[in-house]
Amino acid sequence: EIFDQRRMKLKVGIAQISPVFLNRNGTLLKAINIIREAGQHKCKLLTFGETFVPAYPMWLCKTDGAQFDSPLQKALHAIYLEQAVCIEEGGLAPIQEAARANRMSIVMGIAERASDRGGHSLFASCVNIAADGAIASVHRKLVPTYEERLSWAAGDGQGLVVHKLGAFTVGALNCWENWMPLARASLYAQGEDLHVVIWSGSASLTAHLTQFMAREGRSFVISA
Repeated sequence: EIFDQRRMKLKVGIAQISPVFLNRNGTLLKAINIIREAGQHKCKLLTFGETFVPAYPMWLCKTDGAQFDSPLQKALHAIYLEQAVCIEEGGLAPIQEAARANRMSIVMGIAERASDRGGHSLFASCVNIAADGAIASVHRKLVPTYEERLSWAAGDGQGLVVHKLGAFTVGALNCWENWMPLARASLYAQGEDLHVVIWSGSASLTAHLTQFMAREGRSFVISA
């Protein structure tokens, strides 16, 4: 539980779990079970990691992902596209319903297959789902990191927004963009006092930055 200066409390949860690898529906079902469990503990904000649905593209650095015209890479990317989430087609509807049923806000990382890009590009997107089940915002990772650019397109600043949650003002960023001063500053300027960091998983990235952001932003930080 975290408290603001007026002693208003908010129970939060971090779902540090693996997806059902490259299986969108299986991963969504796993997430729903976690949401229900968190709801039993009266959790009001639950966070998941970067591109939790359907998976982080960890194969890129393990299978020579930059090899030109590779049949293996084409096959893997085709599966990734197929299993990615199209929000406009209701790809997160089961999660939205679980959020509504449990009156819980959710921050979840997805590989988004964006219909406004013709369905050809994937984005590492951080989705904020309100407790009424509505999609509050979708933030597409500004600049994918290193080999991630082989799978994900560059995002934009449209999703750099915050949301009220009880006494708190919540913002979120994907992984390495938490190291970007202007991305952080854009959320600070909107009154953020509860920051959610969604990671793919790396102690070297998280060890010092989480504490630094809390000090710099004078805010609470959830490192998922």
